[in-house]
Amino acid sequence: MTDLSRLFGVDWRNWRSWPSAVAGSWRRSLQLRTVAITLLLTGLAILLTGIYMSFSIGNDLYKSRLDQALRDSARATSSAQSTLDAADVSDGAAVRHLLDNALASIGTATSSRLVAAYRAPGQDAAALAPQDFRSPGLSEQDITAELRTAVQKSGTQKDSVNQYYQSVALNAEDGSSDPGIVVGSELSLPTAGRYELYIGYDLSDAESTLAFVQRTLLLAGLALILLIGAVTWVIVRFVVQPIRVAAETSKRLAAGDLAVRIPQHGEDVFASLAASFNGMADSLQKQITQLATLSQLQQRFVSDVSHELRTPLTTIRLAGDVIYDQRENFPPATARTAELLHTQVERFDLLLSDLLEISRYDAGSAMLDAEPTSLVRLVEECVEDMQPLAEQNGSPIRMDAPGGYGEVALDPRRIRRIVRNLLGNAIEHGEGRPIVVSVDSNEGAVALSVRDYGAGMSAEAATHVFDRFWRADPSRKRTIGGTGLGLAISLEDATAHNGWLQLWSAPGEGSCFRLTLPRETGGAILSSPLPLPPEDAGTIETAPVVDGRSLGTAAVETAEQETAAHETAAHETAVRETEERES
Repeated sequence: MTDLSRLFGVDWRNWRSWPSAVAGSWRRSLQLRTVAITLLLTGLAILLTGIYMSFSIGNDLYKSRLDQALRDSARATSSAQSTLDAADVSDGAAVRHLLDNALASIGTATSSRLVAAYRAPGQDAAALAPQDFRSPGLSEQDITAELRTAVQKSGTQKDSVNQYYQSVALNAEDGSSDPGIVVGSELSLPTAGRYELYIGYDLSDAESTLAFVQRTLLLAGLALILLIGAVTWVIVRFVVQPIRVAAETSKRLAAGDLAVRIPQHGEDVFASLAASFNGMADSLQKQITQLATLSQLQQRFVSDVSHELRTPLTTIRLAGDVIYDQRENFPPATARTAELLHTQVERFDLLLSDLLEISRYDAGSAMLDAEPTSLVRLVEECVEDMQPLAEQNGSPIRMDAPGGYGEVALDPRRIRRIVRNLLGNAIEHGEGRPIVVSVDSNEGAVALSVRDYGAGMSAEAATHVFDRFWRADPSRKRTIGGTGLGLAISLEDATAHNGWLQLWSAPGEGSCFRLTLPRETGGAILSSPLPLPPEDAGTIETAPVVDGRSLGTAAVETAEQETAAHETAAHETAVRETEERES
C-alpha cells in the first residue's frame, strides 16, 4: 500500500523539509517533471481560454442587454410621444394629466420602473409646464451631466427617436450597487416644451448569469486539469516504468550482478530496447567472464612460474655464491663476470619474491600479520640499515620524530618493506642531498614521510609512480638495484592496512612520500599527522599531491616485457664488457 505521506519521496508531515525534498524529487523524477509541466501548460491554456470566454460571454451579455434596453426605451418613448401628440390641452391641470398619462404609457411599454423626466433648459418659462419627475429608485447621480448634455443637443425629430445611453452603477435598496444602463431621449409636450426622458435598466441579472458562467468555467477547468493530470500520470507511468526497470537493471549490472536481465514483453519499442540491452548484457558477461578467466590464468601462471623458478634459482644462487667467493683467484674479466652474475642473481631473486607478493595481492590471498609495534622504533631500524648506503651516495638521512612512539597494530614486515622502498627511492633520486624522515601521530592515525631534495618529477610522471615496472627515465641506471615493483607493492601494503600512501613532487624541488596508518585495525583516517609540501616547504605553490589510492596499476605482463628488455640489454652490455677485457 502506498504511503501518501512519502509521495514523490517527500515527507509532507515535515514542512521544513519541503523545499529541499521537492527540489530533489524534481531532479530525480522524470514522471514528476512530466506531470508538472503538463499540468502547468494545461492550466495556462485553460486559464487563457477561460479569460477569453469570460470576456466574450460578458460582452455578448452586455450587448444583448443593451440592445434590449434600447429597443425597450425606443418603444416606450414612441408610445409616450404618440400619446402626447394625440392630446389637445390648454390648461395646466390638463398638461399635468397628459404628462402623467405619457409616463403611465412608458411604464406599460417598458419593463423598467426607473424613469425620470426633466424639462430641457434654455426654454421660455411656461406656467403650464409640469414639474420634473424622477422615480425613487433612480438617483440624480445615476444621470450624469455628460448624458444630459448629449440628450439636450439631440433635438426632437418626429420620424425617429435619438437615444443616448451610459453605463452606471445603480444603488440598490440594501446599500450595494448593481450594474445598469441609463437611456436618454427627448419628449415634446404640447404648450410645455421639450422634456428629457431617462429610463434606467438594471443589469444585475446579466451579472448573475456571467458569474454563474465564470464559476462553471472555473470548476470545469479545475476538473479538466485534474483529469489531464491523472491521465498524464498514468500514461507517463506506463512509459517511465520500463525506463526505471532498465535503470535499476543497469545499476545491478554495474554492481557486478552479471546475470540480471530486463523482462521482455510484447513487440513494442520497449521490447526492442529490452532485447538490445539483454544482448549487450550477454556480451558483457561473456567478455568479463573471459577476462576474469584470463586474469586468473595469468595470476596462476605468474605464481606457478615464480614457484617453479625458485628451486633452480636457489641452485644457481648457491653455485654463483661459490664462484663469487673465489673471484679473487680468477682473471679480471672472469672476476667481473662473477660479480655481474652474483648481482643479477640477487636481483632475480628479489624480482621473484616481488612477483609472488604481487600475485598474492592480485589473487586476494594476502593476509596481514598485525602486532603491536612502535612505528618510530621500526623506522629507526630501517634508517640504521640504510644509513651506510645513503652515506655512500652522499645523502645523509636525518630523522625527526615528534610523535609515533606508542604501539599500534600493524604488520611490521610489510611496513618495514614500505619504509625501505621509500628510503631506497629517496637515496637513488636524492642526487647526494640530505633526506629527512619524519614520524608523528594524532588521535586517529600515525604517519611517516620521506622527503628528498633531488630532481623531483613532473605532474604527469607523478601519476604513474605507483604503476608496476614504471620508470620516469628508462635510460637512467639503477644504482641500488630494485625490481620496479617496490612502490606498487608499497601501495598494496598501505591499502591492506586501510592506510594512505601519498606523493608530492615538483621538478627541481624533490619529492615527499607520506604513509598514514590508522591507530586501530580497519579504522578510518580523518587527517594525517604530517603535512605534505608546500606546507613544510614554503616555496612550492602548484606542485601536485598524488594519492596512491586513486591510481590504477599498469598491466603486469606489459611491465614484465619492458623489464625483460632492460635485463637483456644489461646482460648484453656485461657480456660486451667481459669480451673487451679478455681481448
